[in-house]
Amino acid sequence: MSVFETLSKINVNDKVEKKNNLSYLPWAWAWSVAKQNYPNATYKVYENEDGFNYHHDGMTGWVKTGVIIEGIEMIEYLPIMDFRNQSIRVDKITSFHVNSSIQRSLTKAIARHGLGLYIYAGEDLPQDDSQPIKETEPKKLELNVGDENWRRVLDYVASNKDKGLTAIVKMLETKYNVKATVKNEIEKSL
Repeated sequence: MSVFETLSKINVNDKVEKKNNLSYLPWAWAWSVAKQNYPNATYKVYENEDGFNYHHDGMTGWVKTGVIIEGIEMIEYLPIMDFRNQSIRVDKITSFHVNSSIQRSLTKAIARHGLGLYIYAGEDLPQDDSQPIKETEPKKLELNVGDENWRRVLDYVASNKDKGLTAIVKMLETKYNVKATVKNEIEKSL
C-alpha cells in the first residue's frame, strides 16, 4: 500500500480544530501520526539565499517546507499570516509569525502525503452551516468542471498524476461529489 493510501485512510475529524472559520490539524498531532506510520519520515525548512527560514518579495513573506516520506518529498508554500489569516507586511514579520507558518506549512505538506488532505480541499470556500455535519463524516461539496474550485482540483491532479485516476478520484471523493463528467475531465488531464 502506498504512503498516500495509508495516510488518506486515517480519519482526522476528531482532531480537526477551527480558527476563523478555517479547519486545520494541529501540527504536533499530524507529525506524530506521520512518524508512527513512517518512523524514517523527515522534514525540511527551505532557507532563502541569505540563510533566513522565510522568503519575501519586499511586500509580504512566505515559508517553504518539505516532508519526505519513503523517499517522496511533498513541498508546501504558505504565506506568513497574522491571527486573522491575513498576510503580514515584510517589515512587520516576527520570528513567532515565521515559526507558526512553518508548523502550519509542515502540516499541509503532510496532508499532501494523504493525512487529512480532504480538510484543505475547499479551505477558501465559504462554509454552509445550514446543515449540521456528522463528526465522523466530512461534508461533501459539489464539484463541477470550471467552477470556482476547479483550478485547485486540477493543481491537485497535476501534483498526483503518478497515483493514477482511481486513487485521485477516491481522494477527491472524500471532499466532493465527483460526477462522471468531472471524472472524464480529470482523466483527460492525466
